[in-house]
Amino acid sequence: MTAPAISHGPRRVLLCYFSKSLFSRTAMCCGILIALMEILALLEQMTPILKRHLGIKGVLTYMVLHLPAMLQTALPLSVLIGGLVLFTQMTVSSEVAILRASGLSPFGFLKKLMPAACILGLFGVLLEDQITPRSELALAAWWNRTNPVPSNGRSFWFHVPAGQASACVDLAARTPKTGSELAHVGYIARAGKEAFNIDLYDRTMDGHLLRTLHAAHAEHGPHGWTLSGIHCVTISFADLDTTANEKDTPDTPWTNPFGPQDMLRLSLDSSPLSSGMILKALHGQLATNQTPGFLRASLFERFLRPLALIVMLLLAMPVIYIPPRTGLKSWLPVWCLGAGLLFIIVQGMFRAMGNAGLLPAPVATVPGLIIFALAAGTALLRNEDK
Repeated sequence: MTAPAISHGPRRVLLCYFSKSLFSRTAMCCGILIALMEILALLEQMTPILKRHLGIKGVLTYMVLHLPAMLQTALPLSVLIGGLVLFTQMTVSSEVAILRASGLSPFGFLKKLMPAACILGLFGVLLEDQITPRSELALAAWWNRTNPVPSNGRSFWFHVPAGQASACVDLAARTPKTGSELAHVGYIARAGKEAFNIDLYDRTMDGHLLRTLHAAHAEHGPHGWTLSGIHCVTISFADLDTTANEKDTPDTPWTNPFGPQDMLRLSLDSSPLSSGMILKALHGQLATNQTPGFLRASLFERFLRPLALIVMLLLAMPVIYIPPRTGLKSWLPVWCLGAGLLFIIVQGMFRAMGNAGLLPAPVATVPGLIIFALAAGTALLRNEDK
């Protein structure tokens, strides 16, 4: 004799109960993980903060601005651990047995949890796409602005498209075959509004060097960039002779299409980008130091975040087969946690190959989801047949 089906009213109650339970346990796990990550980050950054005489205000500023990036990192693992805690508690208290006797299948459990997982996934997408890029850029601007020794900053290179930049004098000598300008910046200050030790290399379309320029300082004002302390070397080709003319020039405008925020972003090892910025970077309209493969993989991974969290819940679901008498003595939650960590590692390996250009962006993000979803589904079906 089959158990009676659960009516629509109790089904809505179950949906709310499962959603609230998953939200609360995910929030608890996320809070614990973020607290540990903040402590480890502050252990590393406390000395520089105190050396800059920023005090408690500086510590709090660093924690608040770095919080979105930590929350983004902790969210997938928090969903996995939250799901394990939820399923274990329900199994030990015989709630799972009661619901199974009422006609709720294991995939019925997942169906009740999917709306909450999708909400958490969409929150993760919003966090990664809109909040984290702004907070990390604000953190980098604050960190650069408060640096008493900006000369220890990171140097970087970038290209300026043809026709958009030239700082050398004698612009009439610029040939129609002029290609792009290659720029090297020693370091920046005042959150990207000042740049030091700038070297510009003006080249032809086929890569031949036309002129070089070294500027000691560049400052961004209301009318754009201005170079000072300029020494320019112009190379001229006449028949078979090649000559180089050197001269010092007064302050001159630098038609650099990249503003202070772009310079600040280029000075970072890795700066989070929104989806709109990624699309602009892929079309050459935004300065970035990331490869196209990295950008495409980031875009795919970002919008697959809800599916990744659903896979995390699937990996945690075998816990519902713990015998109630065994309780917390079972090793099954540990194995499920290990499967979730393995999923994160495998996704990271695929992603690294995508970043290096060894795999296309879809192949670097989708197969891991499919493999672990099928593996978790197989484990549930095998346990169901026993």
